[in-house]
Amino acid sequence: MKNNTKKTIQFYLNNIATYRWQVWVMVISIIIGAVLDSIIPIYSKNFFNVLTTNSSGIRGIVIPALLSILWIMAILKLAHWLCWRIAFFIMNFVESRVMADLNERCFEYLHQHSFSYFTNTFTGSIVKKVKSFVNAFEALMDQFVFQILPGLISVLVMTLVLGWVNLFLGVGMLVWVFLFIFINWVFSKYKVKYDIQRSEAETKTSSYLADTVSNNTNIKLFNGYEYENRGYGGLVEGLHKLRKFSWDLSAKFYGLQAFLLVILEIGMLYFAIVLWGRSILTIGDFVLIQSYVITVMMMVWDFGRVITRIYENLADAEEMTILLNTSHEVVDVAGAKDLTINCGNIDFEKITFTYDGNKKTVFENFSLHIKAGQTVALVGTSGAGKTTLVKLLLRFYDLNKGKILVDDQDISQVTQKSLRENVSLVPQDPLLFHRSLLENIRYGRMDASDDEVVKASKLAHCHEFIKNLELGYDTFVGERGIKLSGGERQRVAIARAILRNAPILILDEATSSLDSESEKYIQNSLDELMKDKTVIVVAHRLSTIKKADRIVVIDKKRVVEDGDHQSLIKLKEGIYQKLWDIQVGGFIK
Repeated sequence: MKNNTKKTIQFYLNNIATYRWQVWVMVISIIIGAVLDSIIPIYSKNFFNVLTTNSSGIRGIVIPALLSILWIMAILKLAHWLCWRIAFFIMNFVESRVMADLNERCFEYLHQHSFSYFTNTFTGSIVKKVKSFVNAFEALMDQFVFQILPGLISVLVMTLVLGWVNLFLGVGMLVWVFLFIFINWVFSKYKVKYDIQRSEAETKTSSYLADTVSNNTNIKLFNGYEYENRGYGGLVEGLHKLRKFSWDLSAKFYGLQAFLLVILEIGMLYFAIVLWGRSILTIGDFVLIQSYVITVMMMVWDFGRVITRIYENLADAEEMTILLNTSHEVVDVAGAKDLTINCGNIDFEKITFTYDGNKKTVFENFSLHIKAGQTVALVGTSGAGKTTLVKLLLRFYDLNKGKILVDDQDISQVTQKSLRENVSLVPQDPLLFHRSLLENIRYGRMDASDDEVVKASKLAHCHEFIKNLELGYDTFVGERGIKLSGGERQRVAIARAILRNAPILILDEATSSLDSESEKYIQNSLDELMKDKTVIVVAHRLSTIKKADRIVVIDKKRVVEDGDHQSLIKLKEGIYQKLWDIQVGGFIK
């Protein structure tokens, strides 16, 4: 926690530094405002000393004196008001601007994490971390500006003033304040571990809720409501116990705080009475002391809460701080150049790859050469590594050993951006943004015109269903494209790939969700799209790859068969021949 707290504070300070001169103006305004607020009671003291003058027949002198003091107090209060107005407006600008910067920086760093990070982390958990991190800054900034800084300045000035009135009063106030803050600090340090546990429990609860919302269809289909309700209820109950324990600790401590405040108020007034009896203090001094005691009581009471909130906020921000200090798994090398494709040759040279946390090696000394302009289908049993090979080509993961070359350029030495700009992927289960169809298709090429989007849609045969929608291309598709059928989502993904028109095309079961009639139309579009491109097709339905130039069968971490459809079905006891026989009816004798 200590190390992460330093990193959190440093991250916030680095972002605030962008607006340093505005911050300095704000801080100076707050300091001046706090000083003015603390010296105004001195004039209240003088006001009551003049008012309680025992001499008779001098009201003509007293009233002008009172009015003079009143005018000074009015000027000081007006200056105090002006300082705080300046501080407020600058605070509004700086805090809102830094919160926007933090959101952007979190977004930028988060999305540079690798494919594996997102497959291993709940979406709800990530969103909660970003939100807590930004909200924690807002809370910390508010506490510093509105409570800590003015409180420290006010206590310092009031202690000096009381010391000037009477040394023992000033020293007594100072000792009490330090003792009170020290007790608060010790308690907050003790409580922070429970705040961290609470924050982690909240993250787990949010993640579980998000996971069940995403899988609500499965819950209905498999009657999983009671099971999920028990699971969520268990997490909520654990969170409840942590909250209750934390709140009970606070309640006990606030009782101790209230007791200490009573001691301050009664003790200061008792000592003041003793000094007044010795003619050391005046009635005005009583007003000053009571004013300062009330002010200090309000400030230090808040100090206790502020210290507790600071630790709570830092605990809330810790998870995102850890993420921001977690190195990206896949990064561009220093001086990485853009990938330049002249032909489109692809070479997997003796690659070895194992997923993190998985002892099973997917590929070991695996090699495969794909010629430019060739259509190569990858075939194999489930888990053979077909989709993994595609992910490695897209550099979603880094290899353990070996190289992947595109036109003799090692993809680990080029920028990820340029690599993916030259590859179009149509996945088996396309995910869409909860945005309009126009935006989703245009994602293939951001600068495409509306006419180009429509043309691509027609080629992908999704224009037919889009034109029948009430809002047409402006129709929002729902989260992850849930409002569309599987076939409609795949046609949108194909339209996106057509629009992108990259020299390397990957089709990962691209027609698996289509009916036979739609597949027939789209296959014609794909044939057109595949011209003059290097194409990798991952397929389980072997009927879709009969026309491939090459069919590569992967098994046991290597290529075991390589040829066209006609040559492979003639291989007796061949893997492809067996798979083909099963799919055309050989499974049922």
